[in-house]
Formats: sequence, C-alpha cells, structure tokens
Amino acid sequence: MKSRWPLLGPLDWQHYVNKEVKVKAREQQQQHRGWLLTVDPVSASVVLLSFGEAGGASVRVVMGHAVEEVEVLREADERTAELLRSAFLPRRSRSFGPEELRRRRESARRWLERNRVPVQEDGEALRVAGVLTVEPPYGPEDCSGSNEIILSRVQRLLQGNPEDDA
Repeated sequence: MKSRWPLLGPLDWQHYVNKEVKVKAREQQQQHRGWLLTVDPVSASVVLLSFGEAGGASVRVVMGHAVEEVEVLREADERTAELLRSAFLPRRSRSFGPEELRRRRESARRWLERNRVPVQEDGEALRVAGVLTVEPPYGPEDCSGSNEIILSRVQRLLQGNPEDDA
C-alpha cells in the first residue's frame, strides 16, 4: 500500500508543524512520537524533536516514503512553541539588552587593544584594522571581513577573551 503522506504538499504539512504528533512508519510498523519541527518539501521526510527530562533534546527524521500516518496529539503551548523556535539557534543568538551589549562591546574593544590590534568604534560595530567588522553581540561568529587571515586571527582572539562570560 502506497502512503498518501508524500503526495500531500507544504500547505497540508503546515497543519502538523509545531504540534506533538505520532508518526506511524511502514518499516517494521514503528511508531515515533515527538514535536513536528518541519517537513522536507522534496522528500516529505518528517523531523521530530523530543525533549528530555534533563533539558536536552533529541531529533529523529522519519523518511517521507516510510510515513504511513501522522496523528496530531496536541498543540504546542506558548513555552513549547518558543522551545521549538529556538531549538537550533546558537545560545549566543539570544537577545541582549542595551547595557549588556555596551559591556560586551567595551570588553571586546579592550581585549583587542590589549593584544595590540587596531580597533575603533563605528556606531554599534567595531572596525578592526579598517578591514574587518565585529557586530553585536561581539563574539567570534559576529566577525566579517574579506581578509581571511585577519578574520581567523581576530576570531581566535575573541574566543580567548577572559572577560566574555557568555
């Protein structure tokens, strides 16, 4: 028997996103349970996220061709919806208040100056040697520039910043 799941489209699959579901798979009549995070539009594969008691999470992908049935168990409450939205965001992408951003900018500037790197403030950003920019929240991943040698050195320096506690 051929499953209807892969024949559905994104508009139909959207109905299941951010809901706790039970997925019945053809292979060995398995059932998987978790929060449906997304559906791959090409393969119809289902990405399920399950939260552990210790605060961790696990991800399971059920291939679209194996999906026989998807049953909605419950809607996400506000807290769960936020967890689902931020599940794959780096911790550093959380929002910082203006005072914390100012503190982080000053810390990064002082650290670079201590390591004899020419740096100046350019609005909210830091300009390094006139060829590299460090944007808020001023971590290694927030650097951009075309000179890869300077870019990698500044990123390594920022990783070692003892004042950066985030």
